[in-house]
Amino acid sequence: MRPELVVEKSHAEKARRGASQADVAWRRFRRNKSGIAGLSIVSFFLAMAAYGLFLDPVPPRSFACLYQGCTNVPPFTTWAHPLGTELAGIDIWQEIIHGSAGDLYVGVVATAIAVALGVVIGAVAGYRGGISGVLLLGVTQIFFTLPVLVIILLVARVSILLVAHGLGLTLIVLILAAFGWPGIAFITRGEIFRVRELEYIQASKALGASTYRILFRHIIPNILSSVIVVSSLLVAGNILTEVVISFLGFSDPSASTWGLTLEEGLTTVRSSWWVSFFPGLAVVFCVLAFNLLGDGLSDALNPRLRE
Repeated sequence: MRPELVVEKSHAEKARRGASQADVAWRRFRRNKSGIAGLSIVSFFLAMAAYGLFLDPVPPRSFACLYQGCTNVPPFTTWAHPLGTELAGIDIWQEIIHGSAGDLYVGVVATAIAVALGVVIGAVAGYRGGISGVLLLGVTQIFFTLPVLVIILLVARVSILLVAHGLGLTLIVLILAAFGWPGIAFITRGEIFRVRELEYIQASKALGASTYRILFRHIIPNILSSVIVVSSLLVAGNILTEVVISFLGFSDPSASTWGLTLEEGLTTVRSSWWVSFFPGLAVVFCVLAFNLLGDGLSDALNPRLRE
């Protein structure tokens, strides 16, 4: 081998060894085609949601076509309504745009709250062990056996006052977070059982570091890779749950969501197939994107994989 190639290889090896954990994860993630595809689709839906919230001149749930004579327009027949309109005059493309904001709000915010609660509770229970760990395990198993969807529908129906004040999606967020944290806590607890016996944790204890410092400065940052992967999958599950809730008629009728548009198109599915088809396609692509993103993150953040 030529000397310049040996030098170049040694420099590349040193750069690889000196790279941070984030750089290594990003390098691995870029090689994962499914992960990049998932990230691209998620970014597209996020951009669509931002446009619907801040830039779109058409308000959500607009019945303008009802007064303009453009109701029940088939798709791809006019540039003004590329995906068609409903019998009530609602533009399907506009509802997909505004619905992306509502569904991503539910999926992302509910997941963020569940992760925050789950990581803190699981970290304390896993690090301390004893009775708190046993109680957490019991509570988590109870949550796993509960019919979550039935309870969500019941609470949504009972809390009709919040729905009437436009807080239906927020109510769904809180319910999904309440039922989402036990799984995160269970995973966090298991990861901490693995990490807390490592040498650098024992060294921190020997140096007199407080429990708070050990947990939040040393342990939790080193278990976040598993939590991030599960979180991306939980976002997809929360979005799908919200679509089901809205489709069954238990969500806020004044908030634009894909499930609500699906429910409205159910009665006219034979004559106006596009009303349900395109929002359903948006649900499929969004959920698939978060699952692909989770798969890519799983490979990128797996410490057992080598460069």
